[in-house]
Amino acid sequence: MSAIITDQLRILNAKEFVASVASTSNSYYSFVGLPNATEVSSAWNTSPPDPRDNFDEENNYWDTMIALKKINESDVKQVVRKNTWASGVNYDMYRHDIKANNPSKPSNAISLYEANYYVINSDFKVYICLQNGTDPENPNGRASLDEPTFTDLEPREAGTSGDGYVWKYLFTISPSDIIKFDSTNFIPVPKDWETNTTDASVRNNASTSGQLKIVTITNRGVGVGTANRTYTRVPIKGDGNGAEATVVINNNAKVESVTISNGGEGYTFGTVDLAAGGAPTGSTSPIFNVIIPPQGGHGADIYRELGARNTLIYSRIENDSENPDFITGNEIARIGIVQNPQAFSSTENLGLDKASAVYGLKLTGAGYSSATFAADAFITQTVGLGSTAVGRVVSYDSTTGVLKYWQDRSLAGFNTDGTQDTSPVYGNRLLRFTSTPGASGGSLNILGGSTTLAIHTAFTGVSTVINNRTYYLGQSFSDGVANPEVKKYSGNIIYIDNRPSITRSTSQKEDIKVILQF
Repeated sequence: MSAIITDQLRILNAKEFVASVASTSNSYYSFVGLPNATEVSSAWNTSPPDPRDNFDEENNYWDTMIALKKINESDVKQVVRKNTWASGVNYDMYRHDIKANNPSKPSNAISLYEANYYVINSDFKVYICLQNGTDPENPNGRASLDEPTFTDLEPREAGTSGDGYVWKYLFTISPSDIIKFDSTNFIPVPKDWETNTTDASVRNNASTSGQLKIVTITNRGVGVGTANRTYTRVPIKGDGNGAEATVVINNNAKVESVTISNGGEGYTFGTVDLAAGGAPTGSTSPIFNVIIPPQGGHGADIYRELGARNTLIYSRIENDSENPDFITGNEIARIGIVQNPQAFSSTENLGLDKASAVYGLKLTGAGYSSATFAADAFITQTVGLGSTAVGRVVSYDSTTGVLKYWQDRSLAGFNTDGTQDTSPVYGNRLLRFTSTPGASGGSLNILGGSTTLAIHTAFTGVSTVINNRTYYLGQSFSDGVANPEVKKYSGNIIYIDNRPSITRSTSQKEDIKVILQF
């Protein structure tokens, strides 16, 4: 038995994803991670490997995660392919009947949403092409010469070139949406089309201005009607009511043009009935194609009309002195999205705007302000007799003495590819750094930097004052130790992208734009 999942389900999924982000019961975050990508693969920066989708790898994504940024309702929108208007290009026209044996012209797309039937102009206005100059002499349409710029509610030509194009204005992308959601290949569609006030005039016009807009001529016929005569109020028969056309017969007794004079209502199919309009069909009957608009008319449902089956998620990573979770001086090579991560030591969804996914130590000792810890270097603490905690350096701030680090299975007897190391340096147990090491053999000292320093067990808080200046640490420290602000391995990682490594600096920002295609 043959079956398909329709594009309408994909559009529904995209719409429901946007609604899911907006729901107060959910919490979505983008994240960055993997500071040691070239250890995973020496060719990572030239050819990042494809992410793997299994539970084992999901745990690894958590282990190498550095920080998260909350995705708010205003950070996600449905998007459609970008088709930028350019002079001299042949565009497709909207048709309701595109399929494999009746493809769109000139693109030969076999479905509407793969056709180039709408454009965005230089002013970020979006139009749907209702007629591209198609006629018996130009079955593939013609080149568009006049850029549409109008905002009239009813379809019309864009200029005076006579290129044969008829455009329907749909909406204008707002400046804020251009910054967030415009990309190389996609443009955003307005949010809450069914109810928003900005686009109400277009939406309301769809239901009041009549349904049928375009009839194309496939064959002009022979001996049709009376030469050089215009027939008005020619009925369009079908399953709807009230639609009429104006038909012009040229001096060769062939159909010269046909235009809709009354759109009527309720049509899902139709044909121009020349005979009922007083025009004999002649020796060869003309052939028309009545174009059926989408449900409700053009502009009634922008998501269905343009095929908004994709979503774009926007997230900006920037340095914040009051919440320095996104580290500088080290690399990141992976971005992702996680749904409903939980706060550390909680069953509640994480709610912070930014959250650290690494561990922290507040260090003290002579020379801490001049000490250095190389990025990704190994650090150790003897936490008990014969027991050593091992971590990898994310960053060290010599001003505050805060060392941030991460831990993964490679520190406890496993290789970066997940295979087991037969001779692990520190054994197979992954231990955390602690402010209360064992009395027998344990130590507060942290090894691995240029100077041996110790955990500052007398320090508790989220900030410290040095020379009358307050420094925020990004995490809450207790007895010199900070846990991640997010509970590891909670929630659902729904997107992973391995990227060539970049090293973040204090002066840069990163805009993350993720396209989810349903």
